[in-house]
Amino acid sequence: MQKREELYRGKAKTVYTTDDSNKLILHFRNDTSAFDGEKIEQLERKGEVNNKFNHFIMTKLEDAGIATQVESLVSDTESLVKKLDMIPVECVVRNVAAGSLVRRLGVEEGKELTPPLFEFFLKNDALHDPMVNDYHIISFGWATADQIEKMKALTFEVNSVLKRLFDDAGMILVDYKLEFGLDDAGNIVLGDEFTPDGCRLWDKATRKKMDKDRFRQGLGSVVETYIEVAERLGLKL
Repeated sequence: MQKREELYRGKAKTVYTTDDSNKLILHFRNDTSAFDGEKIEQLERKGEVNNKFNHFIMTKLEDAGIATQVESLVSDTESLVKKLDMIPVECVVRNVAAGSLVRRLGVEEGKELTPPLFEFFLKNDALHDPMVNDYHIISFGWATADQIEKMKALTFEVNSVLKRLFDDAGMILVDYKLEFGLDDAGNIVLGDEFTPDGCRLWDKATRKKMDKDRFRQGLGSVVETYIEVAERLGLKL
């Protein structure tokens, strides 16, 4: 498989075309950003850690019967993935109150949410990823009602698998975001990534933050903590 042209450059990943029109290469970079790009740093090994972490998690989800776009690792920092027509919304599940939920609604950080909350956000950096609902998504043609229900169902399936996985490793899956796309047959498939950049993880015993909040809040040891998370799950880096 040969990497061709740069197709898209995001905050921490670059997407390349390949000599197969149905396959892409995701390159995980060391770039780390927060607050809509106001805080940016290069963190050594972060691209490698997130690439391998994402492949590990996506493999676990595939084993549980959840279709993902990830196919294989092609280098320390690159993965081969299926090309999807991405739906421009983020699906967010919150198991514990934290982050923007606390700021928006004034609830106490750490409050367990039963049942978990589900929220949609428009994927648009210029607009700061505003919250949207089903009606926005249907009215603007971003997805159909059936596709929305499928995304919700798959997001909660992911929650069931990963909450247990992290719990068994002594961690709390606080919240996370997922993105979905359509394959050639019109099936909803999990795309993008699942890494500590896009979720919140706390140590069960100490409530130590083990995710990108370490970068946002200047807590340090960002990559080292990502590696600790991976190794607790059984992924050696």
